[in-house]
Amino acid sequence: MFQETVLLPDGSLMPRLGQGTWQMAEDDSKAEREIAGLRHGFDLGFRLIDSAEMYADGKSELLVGKALEGYRREDRYIVTKVLPENANRRRIYSSLDRSLKLLGTDYADLYLLHWRGDTDLSEVAACMEDLKAKGKIRRWGVSNFDVQDMEDLWKVPDGRNCCMNQILYNLGSRGVEYDLVPWQRERGIPFMAYCPVGQAGALVTQDRVSKEMMVKDPNVRAVAERHGCSIVQVLLAFVLRLEDFAAMPKAVSFAHIEENYAVKEISLTEEDIEQLSCSFPAPTEKVPMEKY
Repeated sequence: MFQETVLLPDGSLMPRLGQGTWQMAEDDSKAEREIAGLRHGFDLGFRLIDSAEMYADGKSELLVGKALEGYRREDRYIVTKVLPENANRRRIYSSLDRSLKLLGTDYADLYLLHWRGDTDLSEVAACMEDLKAKGKIRRWGVSNFDVQDMEDLWKVPDGRNCCMNQILYNLGSRGVEYDLVPWQRERGIPFMAYCPVGQAGALVTQDRVSKEMMVKDPNVRAVAERHGCSIVQVLLAFVLRLEDFAAMPKAVSFAHIEENYAVKEISLTEEDIEQLSCSFPAPTEKVPMEKY
């Protein structure tokens, strides 16, 4: 049975399957269709939605805000992200206020530092805790943090209040399994996977050439045929086999959104994982963190 939620370190639960919005709101002519897609997802049962101030310079957050109109705020789990250059005492408060205004809400369920950059992690943690105290965010986390970044965060005051790390993870990008996943599991910090199907399975990772794309792989196709499902569903189910992972696939068409939601009915077996790993093996040594 599909596990609907992931446990966060503060004891709260977050939905595991959501809707991503990266590369949305970049073309105004597509806005109505994108809003309709997000709303279709809400109607299906998606509760989790992810955005960032960087996405289309805030227009993605505005798009999400429009899509959320008419839905009960308490039924939605809203995630957004702050840019490193804004993650300081001078800018983070106005940056979050702008995001919340665009999203049409007075708080974010989860606020993430988009990537480390040259931020002062002690200042980031202090600001995040202050925003929590003010009721503007419920909890906070990071994105694109590797083991060394997490270790550095753990050393600063309140750094251990980090609730999430959003990372690139999919069948073709498994490097984090070597060290980051065990490190965070020891400390109870879950993950949120972006690009969980590698942009419809076509993402080329740093150690693969284009002809080896996941969508064309015979082992991936064989597993899909065995389950009577699509390749995209196999790729998404691969990520969601891990109970401490949430996934944020992006889709616009109703058919693709329904395809993503239906992954809840698919449970990969050990045989499936072994077959997929024949083409896309787990790492046996440290791999530099992939970002996209």
